Amino acid sequence: MSNCIFCKIVAGEIPSVKLYEDELVFAFLDIAPINFGHVLVIPKEHHESASSIPEAVAGRMMKVGSRLGIALKRALDYDAYNLHLADGKAAGQVVMHAHLHVVPRGVDDDFRWNWRQLQYADGAAAELAGKVMEKFKLD
Repeated sequence: MSNCIFCKIVAGEIPSVKLYEDELVFAFLDIAPINFGHVLVIPKEHHESASSIPEAVAGRMMKVGSRLGIALKRALDYDAYNLHLADGKAAGQVVMHAHLHVVPRGVDDDFRWNWRQLQYADGAAAELAGKVMEKFKLD
């Protein structure tokens, strides 16, 4: 994609602090990190949605992300890390090139995901699961 900032980073048209690269994925430091060390792992090919990423590439993104998370913990003395992928604007995706965030976390880092917790009415979870499974396709 000619206007995609992440495609331009992969092509070397925009500078980045690269941490990892292979034939499938590219990993670099986020320029506006949640915590220092925040990394983005992206497919080298342009995919707007996670649903279009080939399985081998998606698996590679997760493997590289988890290994970088471990390296961040060890190198920067963090306690944990989050892996986060937002798929679509409503989910918080800002750059329309699929990307996996690797966010190093400390017990006292003051960053909180704002997760709400709803409760299903009796029978509603099973009904919802049935509707989802009618539309679920693995391939």
